[in-house]
Amino acid sequence: MFDHWKSKAKSLKREVHAMYLASRDPRTPWLARVVGICVVGYALSPIDLIPDPIPVIGYLDDLLIVPAGLMLFRRMIPAEVLADCRAKADAAQGRPKSYVAAALIVIVWLIVAIGLWVFLYHHFKR
Repeated sequence: MFDHWKSKAKSLKREVHAMYLASRDPRTPWLARVVGICVVGYALSPIDLIPDPIPVIGYLDDLLIVPAGLMLFRRMIPAEVLADCRAKADAAQGRPKSYVAAALIVIVWLIVAIGLWVFLYHHFKR
């Protein structure tokens, strides 16, 4: 059973890499590129929007957002582009990481933290 999940994780990594390549391919429509950049950026980010240590919902984003986004993006890509990108992903040695997406997630968390601090400050100030 462990081998089954390990192979699924490996194929998901390959698929994310193929989608990364497809989002940069000039044959991909612009709307698909936007969707692809968002989904792949989030998938490749070393930081999650919802941290994994939070029970249940920490892994929910990885189990729902990434596969649903990849499925949507996959439907928007021409078949020949997808086939070419999958072949390139299979031949690649390493996988990319998205530090820009990680920075954006950190910015979102900072905005939430500052907003919460301002709310609590004004609420308990009285």
